[in-house]
Amino acid sequence: MKFTKMHGIGNDYIYVNCMEETIKNPSELSVKLSDRHFGIGSDGLILIKPSKKADFEMEMYNADGSRGEMCGNGIRCVGKYVYEKGLTDKTAVSIETLAGIKHLELIVENQKAAAVRVEMGKPEFAAEKVPVLADTKEVINSPLMVNGKEYFVTCVSVGNPHCVVFFKEDVRELDLKEIGPFFEHHKNFPKRINTEFINVLDEKTLRMRVWERGSGETLACGTGACAAAAAAAVNKFTGENVTVHLLGGDLNIQWDRSKDRLYMTGEAAEVFEGEIFI
Repeated sequence: MKFTKMHGIGNDYIYVNCMEETIKNPSELSVKLSDRHFGIGSDGLILIKPSKKADFEMEMYNADGSRGEMCGNGIRCVGKYVYEKGLTDKTAVSIETLAGIKHLELIVENQKAAAVRVEMGKPEFAAEKVPVLADTKEVINSPLMVNGKEYFVTCVSVGNPHCVVFFKEDVRELDLKEIGPFFEHHKNFPKRINTEFINVLDEKTLRMRVWERGSGETLACGTGACAAAAAAAVNKFTGENVTVHLLGGDLNIQWDRSKDRLYMTGEAAEVFEGEIFI
């Protein structure tokens, strides 16, 4: 099987062109290939497939083999891949995902996709649509007991479920390996949860760490950055246009309230190509 290793500000995945390759057990393969000691090493596996609804389909699996609805960093890499590998000559590309069809704008420099802007859709705060079990219609700055400690959380879906927690203390000092799993597997999140740990630096800037459902802490999460930006805005900590500092780099997130759409802009990078026997 031929593959390409790519990352969006450190959120790395293995990409397979399924116009040419046939993958029979993608969930099992994701677990095997994502292992950083005995496999290729990644946060998961992304298959690029033909689509009847869009230009291409992105099928995404986490490192534990679970299927993900969407991946913001991953979809930017898909855009870069299909353009630079000659699968399309368009700079406006539509990608089918489990979270719906996403529209990408490729920012091309010297025949390379230097950055990608993605329309990420509408942030959904209704508790039943996140989903999160709650006595209120929305969970915004609401108390949640996690492993015996009270946190104030804002829950939002951007195609996949997120729990955003704002901290006064520096999130760089948090032990995410200790607290992350308690959020992910909390009884109030029936489909598990991605959790963003946020410092508000100013009205235009956030610092973020993320514990991703099925992968643990990653260097970046595009949907998580969108969720954090939307949560910061509804809590009136920031405006609708912010820069999110993640461990792997920065993302710009814009929430166009007139259209109720989130837009994410960031880089994507190819690391290497290879072939592995499966």
